[in-house]
Amino acid sequence: MDFNDKSSLWAAIGGQFAVGAIVAGVVFFGSIAYVGVPYWFGKTVVPTESEQIGFRGVAMGVTKFESEIEQQVADNEYVPYFEEPYPPADGEELMRDIDFYENVQVLGGLTEANFNRLMGAITEWVSPEQGCTYCHADDGNMASDEKYTKVVARRMIQMNWTINDGWGAHVNASGEGVGVTCYTCHRGQNVPEYIWFSSVPHENVGPSAAYQNRGVEQVAYSSLPTDAIERYLVNYEPISVSSYVPREPSEGTASIQHTERTYALMMHFSESLGVNCTYCHNSRAFYDAEQVTPYHSTALLGIAMVQELNNEYLIPLQGEYPDNRLGPLGDAPKAYCATCHQGANQPLLGANMLDQWPELVSPEPVYEEAAATQ
Repeated sequence: MDFNDKSSLWAAIGGQFAVGAIVAGVVFFGSIAYVGVPYWFGKTVVPTESEQIGFRGVAMGVTKFESEIEQQVADNEYVPYFEEPYPPADGEELMRDIDFYENVQVLGGLTEANFNRLMGAITEWVSPEQGCTYCHADDGNMASDEKYTKVVARRMIQMNWTINDGWGAHVNASGEGVGVTCYTCHRGQNVPEYIWFSSVPHENVGPSAAYQNRGVEQVAYSSLPTDAIERYLVNYEPISVSSYVPREPSEGTASIQHTERTYALMMHFSESLGVNCTYCHNSRAFYDAEQVTPYHSTALLGIAMVQELNNEYLIPLQGEYPDNRLGPLGDAPKAYCATCHQGANQPLLGANMLDQWPELVSPEPVYEEAAATQ
């Protein structure tokens, strides 16, 4: 091309513009065909819902697809048990006073009607296919402790009391009467879907890499250290890495490994509750406890609660389980946030569990309070 010939130069430039216009048109109309006309007229392609969590203007919110919310609702459907409590009549005998029943160690404060009602519900919650013989002897001897499941179930009832009576600030954070029952975790399964065991460390590597690159559920399938759950939800290690000043590695200060473990734990929280970081934190100031949301306090209580449940109830049951119920290191199954929450910011989306089950609040249930809230 002769660059001194202006007509040929403008012709070349015009040709390039024409090619560019054609490409742009293909991209534009192709994208319309792909994502749909509504996108180009100010409407989202996939409907979403947003919830403002913190102060306006700091991006403290949770946005979800409507389809995701619908699936969450379906996954957390709770149908109340068909039989309501029976408020005891004055002078009605309790289980501890009825000679016919033997070896009733933890539910002696119930009337016979409420005892049998609770037993029926636990069967539906935990062993709907096996029935009563999942915990009780096959020969019909209900007093027998020959099956480990009965010993474990007895301890789990006591754990329910601890949660509902001692940790109400956590489990009732969204309203009185929420609480938990066996169904909160089991949901019709013998073993809750979301439990965890101690991780087996990698061999022939240094301690900082021994628990990394596992890609397991408890750290959201990331390469972050899998021992974070055990360190923080069993061993009571402090969860704090943010600081105003640089830290040098030394005894008692947070290292890069502490940071990775904290990140792993936070990812577990997010996945377990179906939320993001800003559900609890102002992401521009993780270090500032004055800029967190109210849910941050609820989460702190949850951490302390899970620590107690693991150490006081679940880990001590190790000797009761058969080998096939133990982890690869021989440890008992343990709980974490996902055990109850299962992808929802409130287990079963905040369904009221305790109005119908005062027996799981205290060994001496108060039925008048339950009746008053119905």
